[in-house]
Amino acid sequence: MSEPSLTENYSGVFDGRIGFGQKPAVLVVDFIRAYTTPGSPLFAPDVVTAVAETQPLLQLARQQAVPVIYTNVYYDVSGLSGGLFVQKVPLLRQLVPGEPLAEIVPELAPNPPDVVLTKQYASAFFGTSLAALLTSQRIDTLIVTGCSTSGCVRATAVDGLQHGFRVIVPRECVADRHRAPHDANLFDIHSKYGDVVSKAEVIAYLQSARPI
Repeated sequence: MSEPSLTENYSGVFDGRIGFGQKPAVLVVDFIRAYTTPGSPLFAPDVVTAVAETQPLLQLARQQAVPVIYTNVYYDVSGLSGGLFVQKVPLLRQLVPGEPLAEIVPELAPNPPDVVLTKQYASAFFGTSLAALLTSQRIDTLIVTGCSTSGCVRATAVDGLQHGFRVIVPRECVADRHRAPHDANLFDIHSKYGDVVSKAEVIAYLQSARPI
């Protein structure tokens, strides 16, 4: 007896769709120079492409008065912050205030009234005020862009669902350092934690968005 295909295996079990809600926000997760600068240990060419794909989406969001929220990553120079995460990935200790590689990429520079939240772990929700911010603004739909797909994007998608938000991931606007974990985690996000859709679908939704 042959094993069913991946699609057949998940069909009717993990193939639901949560859909867009009434009031969105766009989250830009860790699009920092460390991932887009050749020679950086974290450099990932696909992130450069995802940054370019995200530019028009952010422009439209601002035109439609849709909130844009960024995360960056900073650790204390003492080395005491970051707990076991920086022990697991010691390279992260380099992301300290004043380090150019820790800065948000200039192509997606925040504009007033964008919000920038600093995190020290994978999820944009863990140890930050993101959930309270979204709830206070009655936002129900979180459009997640950024990197990396298998790390901070996935962790944010899981926590977003668990906090009660509709998680939408435009596939062209997220990236990883290798296609295998990227594709696998997009599959898992779409199966269990949110909707992975085309950027065109997100743009069509944002074009109809109105402040509430």
